[in-house]
Amino acid sequence: MIMTVSAEQRQIEKAEGILQALPEGGLFSEKEWRISPEPFRLSKSEAKQLERLGPLLLRFQKACDLIYRRSRKGSLPRWVANYLDQGKPDSLLELANQPGWLDAVPRVIRPDLILTDNGFTATELDSVPGGIGLTAWLEEIYQQFNPEAKLIGGPRGMKTGFGSLFGGEGADILVSEESSDYRPEMEWLANQMESSWKVESAETYEVSGRNVYRFFELFDLPNLGGAKAAGEAAVKGEIELTSPLKPWMEEKMWSALFHSHPLRKVWERELRSGNQRRLEAIFPKSWIVDPAEAPHFAVIPDLGIQSFREMKDFSQTERELVLKLSGFNERAWGSRSVTIGQDSSQQEWSSAIEEAIESFPEAPYVLQRFHSGRIVRHPWLNPTTGEIEEMEGRVRLCPYYFVQPKGDEVILGGVLATICPADKKILHGMSDAILVPCAVES
Repeated sequence: MIMTVSAEQRQIEKAEGILQALPEGGLFSEKEWRISPEPFRLSKSEAKQLERLGPLLLRFQKACDLIYRRSRKGSLPRWVANYLDQGKPDSLLELANQPGWLDAVPRVIRPDLILTDNGFTATELDSVPGGIGLTAWLEEIYQQFNPEAKLIGGPRGMKTGFGSLFGGEGADILVSEESSDYRPEMEWLANQMESSWKVESAETYEVSGRNVYRFFELFDLPNLGGAKAAGEAAVKGEIELTSPLKPWMEEKMWSALFHSHPLRKVWERELRSGNQRRLEAIFPKSWIVDPAEAPHFAVIPDLGIQSFREMKDFSQTERELVLKLSGFNERAWGSRSVTIGQDSSQQEWSSAIEEAIESFPEAPYVLQRFHSGRIVRHPWLNPTTGEIEEMEGRVRLCPYYFVQPKGDEVILGGVLATICPADKKILHGMSDAILVPCAVES
């Protein structure tokens, strides 16, 4: 008698094989996720949009850098640089504004995109992102277990992209203690590279003439003697370092400055109107939570209020808004400072607004329109039952773009999908989320 393996059994075997293939010690410190047998499939149109987004985001980041520097020099309104410099120590701003950093922009760009019923919404851009090693591993493993899948980036896209950051040469990856949860994935990635890559401690690093990839946050720089020495060597041209030590490049308030009416013509000149419209379609309406009241004859655009404190009286339906720190703070990443208005009680929302207002001089907050994710269904292996189940969820997409050292070429190395249970408003890595690479629908 010939026994046939059912489709469900094949799915179980794939998921179990993926789980067993995890590197010894894992890829994240003490973090787990739900294992799925299948990549997350995007339409051809969505995949094409992601391919085109990389060069556009690079152009946007170059415009951000230019606008900041022009503001600082006085050829654009000084209030732009004042916002971006708030809360930054003078020593960092002095180092960051050295001529050696002129025109330098991050060589890794990772937007956080919410997949909505109307396309993509970019909640932020990350130039020092986690997940590079994880996504590289997922690409490789999911291609093995799904050979027919058309993975975005292919089975080696992340390794190729990351390995190209310094023209094919190896480098030292400086990981801080504060970022140590991600050390395992970077060590795995370094061991996979064809050229010589090494993970080093950002606290005790000794400059050796090798190029440096930064995996630490700039608010932590006073505690990172080795990283600061690497930054000083990069400014002198002795080594290359990316992402550059430019704190203004890592502020979420750029989405608010992008929508600022006084800067509209500036953005149009730097981006061109077609690119400006494309970005307007994905950057949600945003505001810097500045406690200054508008004049009696004016209101804050699109909110209809003169002071952000008036938001405390917003009804639940009016609170389709998100509050979060702009940057340069230990709570500005990993959704630690995020408050979603419609998901909070009136008291919680009022407290969050007051905290944002009081925090303004040292750690500004931004306010964004909330866009709900599209509901999807995706299979996963329930380890308790040993069965494949379908989870109803919402998706955050993280495409990884690698900027080549010379020219404007951008490589899309891969796309990580984080599928969170549908009742979760904040979409990020969590133990009950599914993490998979993205493929294109056949």
